[in-house]
Amino acid sequence: MLKVEGLAKRFGSVPVFGQVSFELGAGEFVALVGESGVGKSTLLNCLAGLEPFDEGSVHLHGRSLAGMADDELSRLRSEQLGFVFQAFHVLPHLSVAENVQLPLRLLNRPFEQAAAQVLQRVGLADLAQRMPGQLSGGQLQRVALARAVVHAPALILADEPTGNLDPRTAATVMQLLADAVAHTGAACLLVTHSPAAAAHAQRRLQLTPTGVVAG
Repeated sequence: MLKVEGLAKRFGSVPVFGQVSFELGAGEFVALVGESGVGKSTLLNCLAGLEPFDEGSVHLHGRSLAGMADDELSRLRSEQLGFVFQAFHVLPHLSVAENVQLPLRLLNRPFEQAAAQVLQRVGLADLAQRMPGQLSGGQLQRVALARAVVHAPALILADEPTGNLDPRTAATVMQLLADAVAHTGAACLLVTHSPAAAAHAQRRLQLTPTGVVAG
């Protein structure tokens, strides 16, 4: 589903990572771990078409990201990708339900029932009409997770999703993420420095400045 070959990224003359190669199949949950500053978040941005890479290739469902026009990349992200971030990025002026409905609204798809179903799965059905300012950090991350999967993406990219959470809440969020992968059949690449978070994945990869190795 996702195939990465020989990917390399530099900022000017400074290498970030090089020779990154791995594959990710549908329904597979993989954790990518590495030391701070090794380029984990930058790699996710490259895989999402948010940052250019200097060498190698990224194929999603057989389509190469290289050479895609900006509008094609934008459409790919909105249709095929789901994002979960450490800082939640929940829109403060929208209710819980409206935040989760947003990806479907942008795609002109029916949204009310699908959003209600995914909120039920993450345990937030009773909070659908609340505003983000009324929620805890764990609840906000569950909103972000629901928003990431509501449109049935092919690939979920999760960037340190438990970084702002206490250990107990983090474990709950990680189990919900694993459940979402199982329910939707999406592939998921989790970037984390947390061994506890990585333990929820089916497979672990280690990112180093010179590539990716099995963890």
